[in-house]
Amino acid sequence: MRLISLFMQLAFSTNAFTRFSLSEALIRIRRAGFLGVEILADEPHAYPGTLAQGAGENVAAELRGLGLVVSNVNVNCSFGYWQDAPPEPYFEPSLISPVPQHREDRIALIGKAMEFARTIGAANISITSGRTLGSMTPTRAAGQLEESLSRVLAMADEYQVNVGVECEPGLFLEYVTELREWINRMGHPRLGANLDIGHCQVIGESIPEAIELLGDRIWNLHVEDIPGRKHYHMIPGDGTMDWESIKSALRAADYQRYLTVELYTHTENPQEAAEKSFAFLRGLIREK
Repeated sequence: MRLISLFMQLAFSTNAFTRFSLSEALIRIRRAGFLGVEILADEPHAYPGTLAQGAGENVAAELRGLGLVVSNVNVNCSFGYWQDAPPEPYFEPSLISPVPQHREDRIALIGKAMEFARTIGAANISITSGRTLGSMTPTRAAGQLEESLSRVLAMADEYQVNVGVECEPGLFLEYVTELREWINRMGHPRLGANLDIGHCQVIGESIPEAIELLGDRIWNLHVEDIPGRKHYHMIPGDGTMDWESIKSALRAADYQRYLTVELYTHTENPQEAAEKSFAFLRGLIREK
């Protein structure tokens, strides 16, 4: 047997290891077999608002020592922003928040995450659009998103970091077709996708068609399994995803970036989840 190039592009997100420090999470992810890691830019790992001076350099040194490469810096959520968190603070503050200060704060956090990403050698970060809360109608949200993204992309040029928007069920940008339209609308070479294939299945999108549509604008690929169309992240191979068609679509697209396992649902036993994920994906991408 020989391995296709995707074998060297397997990563695991630290958001499964939120009961551990970032340093311990990195060690455990490498121990599971992964050569790539996605770093959670939130509590308790690398929340941009509280990163200490020199934190990026220290993380970069740890990564080098372990032989790990960063697949993505995940800035999707900001639990660290809230001292008294609302019931679901997952995507607030957002780029389309009805509160102007929240939008400003979100943009500032993204800028700090970009600086961190550049320091640790990450080529891209991931963000989301946020929800349409309160008086934020879809029309108004589109205007706010364009304004916010313009500022984010200006920072992306400054820091030389790509920005991958992740579509999420229930958010303003939840469909791949919408994201493709926004990539075209903004016309910026650093705007692309952090494509979560499980989300495609949840909302009824064809995963092969999503991969084809976004093509070389997929900066990072979140992978997990899904039970039917319920939004619950499972260890790859444990759900109902059609992994052979996914593999074929990735080959057809000549995808050469990372497959990053995202299992924030497995914080009770993340080591087992990481090891099982690695074994399944390594087997999947072997060629006979």
